[in-house]
Amino acid sequence: MTATPPTVRHLVVHQLLKSPHGEATIALRAGEMPVNGAAQRLIEHLCQRYAGRFGKGYGRFEEDEDNFPMPRFVRQYAYDHSIDFLDLSRLMMQHLQQRAGEEQLASGGYVLIARIADGGADCLLVALVTEVVGMAITGDFELVDSPQLDLDNLRVAGRIDLTALSAGAERYISFLKGRGDVANYFKLFLGCNDVRLALKETQKLVQGLTQFAEAEALAQPERDALFERAHQYLDERGDEHAPLALDELVRRAYPDAPERLSRALDDEALELADGFVPDRRAIKPLRRFAANGEHWKIEFDRASLRSGAVIYDRERQMLILTELPEALKAALADRS
Repeated sequence: MTATPPTVRHLVVHQLLKSPHGEATIALRAGEMPVNGAAQRLIEHLCQRYAGRFGKGYGRFEEDEDNFPMPRFVRQYAYDHSIDFLDLSRLMMQHLQQRAGEEQLASGGYVLIARIADGGADCLLVALVTEVVGMAITGDFELVDSPQLDLDNLRVAGRIDLTALSAGAERYISFLKGRGDVANYFKLFLGCNDVRLALKETQKLVQGLTQFAEAEALAQPERDALFERAHQYLDERGDEHAPLALDELVRRAYPDAPERLSRALDDEALELADGFVPDRRAIKPLRRFAANGEHWKIEFDRASLRSGAVIYDRERQMLILTELPEALKAALADRS
């Protein structure tokens, strides 16, 4: 989320009517909502909640537009200009009704559909928001029930970045993972193919951990402990061919302040997906240093620096190896 608040260009609210294990119906608003101060505050708060939610899925449109028509709707609206924003929202609602009807656990609520400019990106934002009953005080100082949108418990939402789509980006859709079944029906509604390349995602995770350690200016022992705990968790998941959970990772890797690590890894610029099986090849940098020059190549564990088996002389920019094996010493003696 950028410091500049998002700008609302279009906004409409429809309603999805469904109870768990029930049928889905929709109620459509006749026209767009006015983009006034209330609409602007609503979208600002919604974007803040969305950006702050940990563990999103990322992907691109499915190619099968017969079963996943969202890319066709978006093309007709944003590029062909054969439909307007209200037409787009109604087509989306009809498809959402179908997908929600296929998922027994899906429930209804108000569906907010907006076109916004956020951080230099032109985006379509879709969120399913429920109501919560609060309290209000009348002019006569009486307490009354006051239904309001429950934005703090946002569970179902997604964004389509039209700017990234136009630029041919690899991934331009994001959505809240939420509970597995609910997240899956909303992913299908968005037409999102979130196939994850384990190696690339693991490399991004290692990059995120490294950036966090640098941003926090962690002392070397604390940095090593962070990386060691993260490596242990990721190695276990990879060995078991089991998907990781980012919320579990941050608790294991940085138990003293997991929320700080959570915010760092949830940086939208990183686009780090949740629920992939770690590639064990990509987590080696968390435990080992590796480098090579024109005539040499070296690799050693971080623990070697703590034990003194490897010494880095910062002033002379020299790396000193101790406890050399006898075979290496013999081979070097033969060359002297």
